[in-house]
Amino acid sequence: MSQDCEVIVVGGGPVGVMALALLGHAGVRAVGIEREPEMWRQARAVHFDGETVRSFQAMGLGEELSARVKPMCDYRMENEAGETLVSHATGQMGPQGWHSEVLFHQPEVDGLLRAEVARLADVELRLGTTLLDIEQGDDSVRCTVRTLEGTTRTLTARWVIACDGGTSTVRRTLGVSGENLGTDDPWLVVDGHLRGTAGIEGDMVFLGRHTRPALWIRLPGDRVRMEFKVLPGDDPEEIGTPEGIARLSRGVLTPQNFEPDRSVIYTFRARLATSWRVGNVFLAGDAAHLAPPLFGQGLCAGLRDVANLVWKLRLVSRGRAPESLLDTYESERRDHARYWVEQAATMAGLVQTTDPAMAARRDAHIRANPADSYPPAPALGPGVHTGPADPHGGRLSMQPMLPDGTRLDDLVGRRFLLAATPELQAGLPDAVREALAEEPEVAVLTSPQHVGQLLTSVEAPAVLVRPDRYVLGTAHTPEQLEAMLRLLPLAGALEPRRETSAPRQETTARH
Repeated sequence: MSQDCEVIVVGGGPVGVMALALLGHAGVRAVGIEREPEMWRQARAVHFDGETVRSFQAMGLGEELSARVKPMCDYRMENEAGETLVSHATGQMGPQGWHSEVLFHQPEVDGLLRAEVARLADVELRLGTTLLDIEQGDDSVRCTVRTLEGTTRTLTARWVIACDGGTSTVRRTLGVSGENLGTDDPWLVVDGHLRGTAGIEGDMVFLGRHTRPALWIRLPGDRVRMEFKVLPGDDPEEIGTPEGIARLSRGVLTPQNFEPDRSVIYTFRARLATSWRVGNVFLAGDAAHLAPPLFGQGLCAGLRDVANLVWKLRLVSRGRAPESLLDTYESERRDHARYWVEQAATMAGLVQTTDPAMAARRDAHIRANPADSYPPAPALGPGVHTGPADPHGGRLSMQPMLPDGTRLDDLVGRRFLLAATPELQAGLPDAVREALAEEPEVAVLTSPQHVGQLLTSVEAPAVLVRPDRYVLGTAHTPEQLEAMLRLLPLAGALEPRRETSAPRQETTARH
């Protein structure tokens, strides 16, 4: 069956458009559909971590993103009495080669991603196009859509990525249920401009007040966000008025100093889809997982989903990897996302308690265990890596800054990276070294100035890093290194090269 494209992306939010942009850079033909005729002009997410900024770097957009964000310089939590229970300085450059935490105004990021999609030849985003039905065949997916003009037509592709949000039409149509990992709690979210006053000290402050749990976030420019737990007895209409916002914020956001952009009641949910792949359809972003915004991982997790999936689709599309590689998307990402959903749900329960006795126990626990207030990043679930037997396998690699001011990923591009000492690489059989030298999907770097810090970070003389920058494995001997290389999901990677058809043209990232 002829197909309109290789991938249809359902949903034009940041996860869907990121998927399109990554597919475009990978040379995979894709069409995105979005039911809204115009870009949403109001903010929803406000936080990225360093890994997310690094994923923009992979498309040559790292510096352009950085110009639109604000490093988050501190994070703390207060209790009812105004005591700071825990605080972290977070403004430093982190192991990803970028600031570890940044804050942003989402429409500016959405605009950057959409402009990149418009620039790329192999992808397009069709606005005002609504998915009506989805049907799978043996090797293709048919999507029935209604266009902006009101006509009905069918789009066909080999794969579909559903990034259509928490109320996903695709997930519902496929009959995929969700696992509830927490409670549903309504919060009032208020965005706007603060004029002539400093507001609350700090960039992100959890206000663990049992009389009214709240959150403060300082965004780029004069923008701020506050969120307030909706309590029994609240009038949903009144609490969103200027007077209501002034009361809930204890005079921080008043009609005299605050110009609101948005005031909306949003329900914090903790959900995980029970299946992330049905045939040739993949769920990603909020369609696959929902988390309370306590660690700012909701959108980060969605962008992580598509970064994980797109490099695998690219290799399968080119015939370099077996179709079974795509099964590792769910096994790797679902466990990782579950961790953050559960952590956020637990933290939400602590922050938003309205029970004075529980709040007092929480305060005592945080004073004694401050590290619990920001859990470490988890490893991927089972998949293309050597973890957990290898403690570094399946974990995000660091990215060193090089002596000339560039970053390591800029040398590697979208390839695998084998970083090794010259001595260890020399211990490989000649045939393996020759095959590696001819393998276009693997960059081999042995210079200490390029990979010395990376090798130090994994405490090994060799590390294999995947295109999404997660560690495939580490090795200490030539024998271990050869065995690790045989885990590469690349057909014929360690065999003598044969002539193959010319690959599709890929788009070079802008640097």
